[in-house]
Amino acid sequence: MIILLFAITLTGCGKQTEQPKDPYYILVEKNIKTNFTGSFRRNFNDMNDDHISVAVAKGIAPIDSVAALRQLADSARLEKVETCEYYKIDSLTHSHPYLVPSAKKLLDTIGRSFNDTLRSRGGGNYRIIVTSLLRMQDDIKRLRRYNVNAMENSAHSYGTTFDITYRRFDRTDGQFVIPDRQLRLLLSEILKTLRARGECYVKYEIKQGCYHITVRN
Repeated sequence: MIILLFAITLTGCGKQTEQPKDPYYILVEKNIKTNFTGSFRRNFNDMNDDHISVAVAKGIAPIDSVAALRQLADSARLEKVETCEYYKIDSLTHSHPYLVPSAKKLLDTIGRSFNDTLRSRGGGNYRIIVTSLLRMQDDIKRLRRYNVNAMENSAHSYGTTFDITYRRFDRTDGQFVIPDRQLRLLLSEILKTLRARGECYVKYEIKQGCYHITVRN
């Protein structure tokens, strides 16, 4: 529900008139149904070796220059990933917005499924937020300087892997405010289904606050 407020003023003769100002909105929190149950860590526990194995088989060779990145993009071995109606690309400090075509297709599927499912349950429009994509070798070296958990041999190097935060979501309309905990459950529900189908590996990252996802098909 959206409540639109107007100001009531008095004319010189004492008659009330309604003079709308710029409207402002009181956003209403709404709960949605979610079907995810169980532990996040137990449901999404694919180890780094699993991610690396499929990344090596299906991805590009790790690169260390922007020139190599552009060459792969020009040859269509990598696709640029941009903010769209289904997901938002966060400010990227240690990665570049590119994925191999199959990984981008998976990201599109996750974003579309999240958005469509949320709307079908009366929850308005939100987008997932992608926080990391392709990492070049220099990106990994810089990341490891302050993040001891960053892997030297990262699945992100192969263009097959991306991270989606479960702590933040991007609201794209003024209709409802859905609690983040419920949006997290909804995202988890979708990832659990895709993982069960063999479409991806998923690791629940606690310190980074994200799902680390690698395409399998």
